[in-house]
Amino acid sequence: MTVPTPPGSPPEISPRRRRDIIDALRRGAVPANGLDALAVGLDRFAAAIDDDLDRVAGGGSVFKAVRGEYGAGKTFFARWLAERAKRRSFAAAEVQISELETPLHRMETVYRRLVEHLNTEQFAASALRPVLDGWIFALEEDVLASGTVSESDRDGLDRAVSDLLERRLAEISRSTPGFAAALRGYRTATAVGDQPTADGLAAWLAGQPHVAAAARRAAGVKGDLDHFAALSFLRGLLTVLRDSGHPGLLLVLDEVETLQRVRSDSRDKALNALRQLVDDVHAGRFPGLFLVITGTPAFYDGPQGVQRLAPLAQRLATDFGGDPRWDNPRAVQLRLPGFTVPALVELGVRVRHIYGSDRLADRVDDAYLTELADAVTGRLGGTVGVAPRIYLKKLVADVLDRADQFTDWDPRQHYQLTVRSDELTPVERNAASAGEVPLDLP
Repeated sequence: MTVPTPPGSPPEISPRRRRDIIDALRRGAVPANGLDALAVGLDRFAAAIDDDLDRVAGGGSVFKAVRGEYGAGKTFFARWLAERAKRRSFAAAEVQISELETPLHRMETVYRRLVEHLNTEQFAASALRPVLDGWIFALEEDVLASGTVSESDRDGLDRAVSDLLERRLAEISRSTPGFAAALRGYRTATAVGDQPTADGLAAWLAGQPHVAAAARRAAGVKGDLDHFAALSFLRGLLTVLRDSGHPGLLLVLDEVETLQRVRSDSRDKALNALRQLVDDVHAGRFPGLFLVITGTPAFYDGPQGVQRLAPLAQRLATDFGGDPRWDNPRAVQLRLPGFTVPALVELGVRVRHIYGSDRLADRVDDAYLTELADAVTGRLGGTVGVAPRIYLKKLVADVLDRADQFTDWDPRQHYQLTVRSDELTPVERNAASAGEVPLDLP
């Protein structure tokens, strides 16, 4: 028996991608890829997002603020967007904002995390070295395509590539001469096979501190990256990405709502840094950048978040009506309304299809998926919005795995849902404690 393809599912998913998705859900994690197969309710954003990606690919820049309660799918949305961007040859990076590891008011740290998580369709993080090598290769290909020098003339090719490099770096040299100098040094070190110097300069371009002095001397650069130079480095990175075949960069600053819990002076600096970044994007100072932040409604509307800085609040202001169906997907803020039980069931249908076993459809039918969704939601105090992670984890690890392995196992007879407190996040635990159904403790 063949499991029917549910509406909205992709026509074909490779076996490896199926395994990756199911394994992540079994662990209670967001899959690293294949998110289109799970994107319930995101079709309404697709056309506007694709228009924005086209704009960025054409040399523009875009800023979006995604809002949603805990469990509404902000991280999922960001990774779904990243997949969509990478299919268009964009590079992407997701940076988790935190007070200690990645404070938003320290842009040199944000830039460093960006490069550490930089990835493309072909290369996982960190993809900086493949991007740099692709940039050098593209320079050589452009010179050869011009017909002014032959591939056999190594000295002439080297001079022509150097001339083209200088023309491409002219704008970067004016704003960030150190970045351009390090790129020149990286190309030279790569050409002569000086791997230690190339490694050191790549680390310096990535914003890493404590790069060996010998590598920096080889390129004539000094010091480490600071807050003010970080934005210029970002412009340089965008130029390198474009010249190496990546028309844009999707940068997601996730969990920005953590700013509400930091010291007031750090919070004010971070909000002002965000305001400056938004202004620079809107002013076109970062051609090829698609910047996305995610946060809770409390961050956007509460006194300890965006509203604390009036200019930032004005830039992010969006008038939401009562019915999310009429939200404008072209607005600066996008609202994720969260899950309903029918949406959970639809998600369960898709996961059952992705699982790909012909032993499941009869015993784990749509009616049972509804029963499980109701049961999980009940254990979480009736709060559907925080249920998807636990619902999918229980569906895969407790139900689908058993039904696939044991032909006489029936979830209605042999399975009783338990939710342990140690498998819940703090938000899920708070929701559960508000309900009438007690948790099954270990």
